[in-house]
Amino acid sequence: MAEDRWIYLNGELVPKAEARVSVFDHGFLYGDGIFEGIRVYGGRVFKLDEHLRRLYESAKAILLDIPLDPAAMKAAVLDTTRKNGLADAYIRLVVSRGPGDLGLDPRRCTTPTVLIIVDEVALYPPKVYQEGLELASVSIRRMSPETINPAIKSLNYLNNILAKIEANQRGLAEVLMLNQQGWVVEGTGDNVFIVKDGELITPPPYVGILNGITRQVVMQLAREMGLPCREAIFNLFDVYNADECFLTGTAAEIVPAVRCDGRQIGSGQPGAITLRLTEAFQRYARSEGTPVWGTEPVRA
Repeated sequence: MAEDRWIYLNGELVPKAEARVSVFDHGFLYGDGIFEGIRVYGGRVFKLDEHLRRLYESAKAILLDIPLDPAAMKAAVLDTTRKNGLADAYIRLVVSRGPGDLGLDPRRCTTPTVLIIVDEVALYPPKVYQEGLELASVSIRRMSPETINPAIKSLNYLNNILAKIEANQRGLAEVLMLNQQGWVVEGTGDNVFIVKDGELITPPPYVGILNGITRQVVMQLAREMGLPCREAIFNLFDVYNADECFLTGTAAEIVPAVRCDGRQIGSGQPGAITLRLTEAFQRYARSEGTPVWGTEPVRA
């Protein structure tokens, strides 16, 4: 992060070096809070309303009262983005339970912490998009919706981090997580799609996924392009024998996967449907969004 970045912290824009959160904040002590990752393309905040809707739904699920209403939060996101002067950026919006004591009781936390970070992001190098990712399945299982529902985008990402550690140990950038029944769920930070006989298939929310915004956009674009697309459970056998596979996420966008557990997927190269969707997504992402500076997009 550049040293001259400005951070929104509880109603104020402060220099990065001065942004401080209490050591008693339950977001730090217990992962008690929620967040959203949002992209800015050409001076437009992509799917801002959808991200804010999910933020407030996550807050409701954990009985966290966000001190700003959605309109005020939207203004805060735009103000912070504008202050940082980035036409293409990544926004991290965090709301924690706030400072309390060392006990678990959330009633001790009277004032939630709200912070907004705006910075540049590049999750994968260009080579990955050109040649595709190698994946592997991992031993860490995705949490069941009956424990902590993955639909809640919470600050407690230990489940994902443990899978990421396993990825690091294998020298891989991303891995596939399964649920308790052995169905493919998602990556450590991305949703997953396979393509079989021209049809897109992605796991349904009830198996334990975060219903990603980019995932939803890809499904919409596929249908507009006349590509069959459905939600259905599938296992590793289906991934190994897919014609194509790709991952989606706010930071990753659409990234092809060409190997899994040592098996080549399809031709071993990014597939034609994956490439068509990538091109369509790039066009769409740069034409949709909430303007930061005005009605016209700003080019970096």
